[in-house]
Amino acid sequence: MSQQESATLTFLGAVGTVTGSKFLVEHGGRRVLVDCGIYQGDREWRRRNWDPFPVPPADIDDVILTHCHLDHSGYLPALVRDGFAGPIWMTEGTAALTAIVLRDSAHLNERDAEFAQAGGWSKHEVPLPLYREVDAEKAITQFRTIAYDAPTELGGGVGVTLVRAGHVLGAASALVTAGAARVLFSGDLGRTTHPMLRPRSAPPAARTVVMESTYGDRTHPRVEGRPHAALAASIRRTVERGGSVLVPAFAVDRTELVLKALSEMRRRGELPVVPVFVDSPMALAALDVYRRSSLRGELRDDVSPELVDLPTLKTARTAEESMALNNPRVPCVVISASGMASGGRVVHHLRHMLPDRRNTVVLTGYQAVGTRGRALLDGATELKMHGQYVPVRAEIVTDEEFSVHADGDELVAWLREMPEPPETVYVAHGEQGSTEALAARIRKELDVTAVVPRLGERVRLR
Repeated sequence: MSQQESATLTFLGAVGTVTGSKFLVEHGGRRVLVDCGIYQGDREWRRRNWDPFPVPPADIDDVILTHCHLDHSGYLPALVRDGFAGPIWMTEGTAALTAIVLRDSAHLNERDAEFAQAGGWSKHEVPLPLYREVDAEKAITQFRTIAYDAPTELGGGVGVTLVRAGHVLGAASALVTAGAARVLFSGDLGRTTHPMLRPRSAPPAARTVVMESTYGDRTHPRVEGRPHAALAASIRRTVERGGSVLVPAFAVDRTELVLKALSEMRRRGELPVVPVFVDSPMALAALDVYRRSSLRGELRDDVSPELVDLPTLKTARTAEESMALNNPRVPCVVISASGMASGGRVVHHLRHMLPDRRNTVVLTGYQAVGTRGRALLDGATELKMHGQYVPVRAEIVTDEEFSVHADGDELVAWLREMPEPPETVYVAHGEQGSTEALAARIRKELDVTAVVPRLGERVRLR
């Protein structure tokens, strides 16, 4: 392949942090963006969401989406608003869930800007949302779906094949072919023991791999005894002292897993008879997607089509129903998004429930640096919400069994499953410690070149 025909890869996000995934593949004048996520967590990173996109959006031909989470999809409305007019390729499950996620994100962006202006806690005289609902709707019209394991030509010598990743419904790894070059983007890899989804597929051959490293520096604890014992014990303990349990949970996949775990606790007699509220319209919509017959093939054979068996399950769909849960009259369990308490209805619940020692907050997954969830995990004694500090007196509990991210052992095992060792692995989408630890492990155990790329770095694909 001549230098003029060679493909290149540029790292436009998810470098030095676990969010903001954006990778640009260029070949023969064609530009394809793999994932288009927003930054979350520390303000230093979130401010980058407002920077001009490094490449004119109108010059991008295609976007490939590995899955629906905001750190992989959340910048799409801004990209479309600023000129991107091409197709956005993904699986059916990802399309259904991403439409829900983007509509909710746009709504929250508009609402938070209004709150900031009304409350006077923004440094901007007229706070603006990152994008609006009309931008999300335009992006959704550009979705195109393809099946797993179905090679799809995008044009100009570029193609893509999506392979089951087992992270959330519809999640995929993306094999991009650019001329003779093959680069495999892991996306977020799931665990082989996901409670609801079929296991991920074996990865295809590729000389270059872009690898996520969310949990690259650790191994998930092994479950001893009954699953989610810490969650069950915290609910019983809280109810006995007259308090309520708040579970910040991602609306997609995590809420479904929490409801499944509570259903199993109820069947085993471990759950007190208390109301269980799902306070997230997005989570309720996502639950309906998981129940779609056309997506049944994504679920394990032993998963009930209804997914949930909780007679005391209630929903809070309206703002008034949600506000009533800020001060529950009786002990209850409230499940609300977002999972890292970075926005959404859960922030209002935290503001009212954290000062009361009778209450408990249960963290159910990864908490990125700079989020309220991470602050609680690290033992914060107060949290800032809507311009004011709130004391943290409630009990804070962590249930690590809900994680659906592959750990270090599982990430290395995925690479071992490749038909032949890759030539180079670029380790991204992780905090600095996890990316460096995983890169070192890949070099040592697989004898493969492993690189932690720099933001904006451009490399040639052989």
